[in-house]
Amino acid sequence: QVQLQESGPGLVKPSQTLSLTCTVSGGSITTSYYYWSWIRQPPGKGLEWMGAIAYDGSTYYSPSLKSHTSISRDTSKNQFSLQLSSVTPEDTAVYYCARRFGVHNALDAWGQGTLVTVSS
Repeated sequence: QVQLQESGPGLVKPSQTLSLTCTVSGGSITTSYYYWSWIRQPPGKGLEWMGAIAYDGSTYYSPSLKSHTSISRDTSKNQFSLQLSSVTPEDTAVYYCARRFGVHNALDAWGQGTLVTVSS
């Protein structure tokens, strides 16, 4: 059974870059046709899909976040990462990594989430 675990700093200062890593166990991030996503949930708000990296390394981003979001992977460590630049307090959220099979199916595996607070 696949497991995902987010890791990274819990506090980031405004204008800095937020960096998170998702470590995957029980399955390879290069297995066809899985897509590995980042989703966030600000306090009191709904879930927001940020972007994904596919089994073949292709990346996809939310249009509203594309200008300051980057998703990459390290296949040797079976990890994928999120970088969100120029953060503001509005980027404070619980950040989740998750998996889906194919582009149209529901997310079927989630990490537990990690709270990142943007504050000086």
